[in-house]
Amino acid sequence: MLNFQRFQEALDKRKEEGTLRTLKLRGEGIDFYSNDYLGFAKNEKFQNILLEKVTQNPELLSGSTGSRLISGNTCLATETERFIAQKHQFPAALLFPSGYNANLALFSTLPSRHDIIIVDEQIHRSVHDACKLSNAKKLKFKHNDAEDLENILKRQEGHCYIAIESLYSMEGDFAPVQEIAAVAQKYNASLIVDEAHAFGVFGYGLIGKYDLQDRVAAVVVTYGKALGAHGAAILCNETMKSYLVNFATPFIYTTSAQDIQWLSIKTGYEFLECSPESAEKLQENIKIFRSRNLWSPSSEISPIQAIVIPDNQKLKALQDALDEYGFLTYAIYSPTVQAGSERLRICLHSFNTEEEISNLTGIIKEFI
Repeated sequence: MLNFQRFQEALDKRKEEGTLRTLKLRGEGIDFYSNDYLGFAKNEKFQNILLEKVTQNPELLSGSTGSRLISGNTCLATETERFIAQKHQFPAALLFPSGYNANLALFSTLPSRHDIIIVDEQIHRSVHDACKLSNAKKLKFKHNDAEDLENILKRQEGHCYIAIESLYSMEGDFAPVQEIAAVAQKYNASLIVDEAHAFGVFGYGLIGKYDLQDRVAAVVVTYGKALGAHGAAILCNETMKSYLVNFATPFIYTTSAQDIQWLSIKTGYEFLECSPESAEKLQENIKIFRSRNLWSPSSEISPIQAIVIPDNQKLKALQDALDEYGFLTYAIYSPTVQAGSERLRICLHSFNTEEEISNLTGIIKEFI
């Protein structure tokens, strides 16, 4: 019989440290913690567009009945993939139920045992988990340091895959994607970019902004953040798409999402195109936040603003104070981040008001 003592001891330790995670209902308050950067998840106009389409086609709500290789593939799924590929100017796109699944598929499938995966030290946990499923060797390079990446590449003999995010969710800073793409090309390495936090906030992402489609092996775009939907797509060429369909177990053995998910994504792209004011208002709010002179390692145009408070107890006291005033924020404690780099992760949105931002920053200043 399973002995739960080890589990309970680990939980008790986290409780003592004040870092025990528990599931809570979505809070009532002023949102400075969700990834709903453009407010699409609560946009009534967007919701009504989807509601009208579902009312006209209630079968969109039906279960998919199986994986896409058996009974779960639909005309809407394949049509949405073609639509996404065209929007991003890639030959192909492959849909997944989440960004986590997409990264699992890429990094557990593409590299062979003779290959090397070189990841930015702040890459998302999903990439690290995927590497555990791969037979390839994993190495890390210093965050956003193209020179360190090149020094590592020089010493490798097998084919290298490079994993970066265009906008990092913990630091709120941008990768030097053009510089890293040039280094990858120099050493014939395959660059894979996760655009989860840049898509929608900065058009279709930084790869499109800098016209790097021909210099990356694949791009992951997720839809549960700025688009206000759910799911993800891998942007790639037709050969890689076919290879993933044939060999990526996270794709092969996953029941397909319902058509309403694919419809929400396609409709979200259309809504994004006709709502440029949302991204503009978001940038205005970011400027307001930055004008309050709180030091942050984050980019001055990023919707993610990290306020480093290198003390778990002090950070907990700040979050409790913010909770009392109705501000919903997210504190990140060690060991999720390295000890000494604990932080309050502020997410700014198009719907936040100047008064809300002013009151939030006023409380934070009292603690730092």
